[in-house]
Amino acid sequence: MSQRKITLMGQLGDVDLRLLRIFRKVVECGGFSSAEVDLNISRAAISMAMSDLEARLSMRLCQRGRSGFQLTSEGQAVFDATMQLLAAVEDFRTRVNGLHSQLTGELNIGITDNLVTMPNMHITEALRALKARGDRVHINIRMAPPGDIEMAVLEGSLHTGAVPRLKAIPGLDYVPLYEERSALYCSSRHPLFEDRATGPDRIAEYDAVVPSYAQTPEIRKAYESLKPMASATDREGVAFLVLTGSYIGFLPTHFAQRWVEQGEMKQLCPDDFGYETSYCLITRKGRPPNLVLESFFEALDDLMDEWRRAGPASG
Repeated sequence: MSQRKITLMGQLGDVDLRLLRIFRKVVECGGFSSAEVDLNISRAAISMAMSDLEARLSMRLCQRGRSGFQLTSEGQAVFDATMQLLAAVEDFRTRVNGLHSQLTGELNIGITDNLVTMPNMHITEALRALKARGDRVHINIRMAPPGDIEMAVLEGSLHTGAVPRLKAIPGLDYVPLYEERSALYCSSRHPLFEDRATGPDRIAEYDAVVPSYAQTPEIRKAYESLKPMASATDREGVAFLVLTGSYIGFLPTHFAQRWVEQGEMKQLCPDDFGYETSYCLITRKGRPPNLVLESFFEALDDLMDEWRRAGPASG
């Protein structure tokens, strides 16, 4: 009996490599169900990928059903060839990365305003580690509102951005950074500054500055009991108006700390007013390989791991 010739139509591309990696993991795990966790995709998605691969190869790779998972003879041959191919791809990746031990290129990163005073500012240290890997790395920072940063990352003019997690956008990947605490403040010029018996009812009597930028529904609830008489497009604008003594307003605690320490601001009713904002780094789904960007994220991962091991007492 003559062997059937295996023919891939056209050039071997990223789609083929993805399908072959799924096939390899299915074989290594001994079936679709066992591979779900390792691949982090559903059994239905795995089944669809296997069907696509079989269609592209024009052959049956495995038997799957009540009797369990088992490779066909052709499937075993394809698996052996897959292991050789993926090992060669990884060897190529290692060799090329080795050529870039001295990093060269750009990192374009967008950052929401007023994060530089955040304790445990991992972005700063990750950028420092990135620059230490090569003087030919050029870092470009764009300070912008979250929506502008998200759009720039989607369009490709920014590689990554640090933004509050307000809602998930389908075209973006999210890496958690930290939680930011915001509290209600007045300035030393405000009537509430010397009031030591301030309560929620009294606070509701005074003019407040509210944000005109997007917030989550949970955060918007924190403003419901305030008297909105001014607005600001960013946190620095809120600080300007609070410092006039005419308004109260929410500010990140790390941002307001300088004025609190100088006696120019006071936190109001900390048990009743405050909220958390989740910050993350965003990248575009399906982005092209970028060694500078990956090196930045490696440095960031190392810093985050070190911070988590040290515990809250370290920051």
